[in-house]
Amino acid sequence: MYDPDPIRVFLIGSRAFGCAVRDLIIRRSGYTLSGIAAPPGDALTASSVVPEPYTGPLVPEAVPAGTDLIVAAHNQRFIPPAVLAAARLGGLSYHPSLLPLHRGRDAIYWTVRDHDRVTGGTVYWLDDRVDGGPIAAQSWCFVRPDDTPSTLWRRELFPMGLRLIDQVLGDLLSGRAQRQAQDEACATWEPALTRQNLAEGGGA
Repeated sequence: MYDPDPIRVFLIGSRAFGCAVRDLIIRRSGYTLSGIAAPPGDALTASSVVPEPYTGPLVPEAVPAGTDLIVAAHNQRFIPPAVLAAARLGGLSYHPSLLPLHRGRDAIYWTVRDHDRVTGGTVYWLDDRVDGGPIAAQSWCFVRPDDTPSTLWRRELFPMGLRLIDQVLGDLLSGRAQRQAQDEACATWEPALTRQNLAEGGGA
């Protein structure tokens, strides 16, 4: 039996997907936002849901007291284990690939570049590895021959991410949340094609 008090979520994200996940959490029964972290000037900082969106470095003190869960949505920064430990249940993130395939920040670009005919999205538990944590939920879709990273994201992977996050939030409330280890024998890692590499200060 889950706690009747709402699960308090600290959202770390950016851009349209971050805003969509914010709205999903606000609407969902059993959840409430404890705070938001986003880059300075990002659309997510315009939220009026919390007193002051956080725009500084990701440190444990950034996580509001009493936070139960961290959700990362279009997050471009690595979330240190100490930050995850500040939330009772840890953290979840959405990655636009069938993990463990295409780990790395440009998964959709590599999906199209490699001419994959099938791809998908994964909600996984954050840990000290980039895109390597246990899988909470996963789904798949076809890649059309004329797809670009943008068309594939907008048509399939953006809405899939919202559905999967909503599914996992429901699983948490009902006590059915999954933690399936990724198959490391199938893992692939691709370097960034469009942005700064992790080693150069970027994020997952």
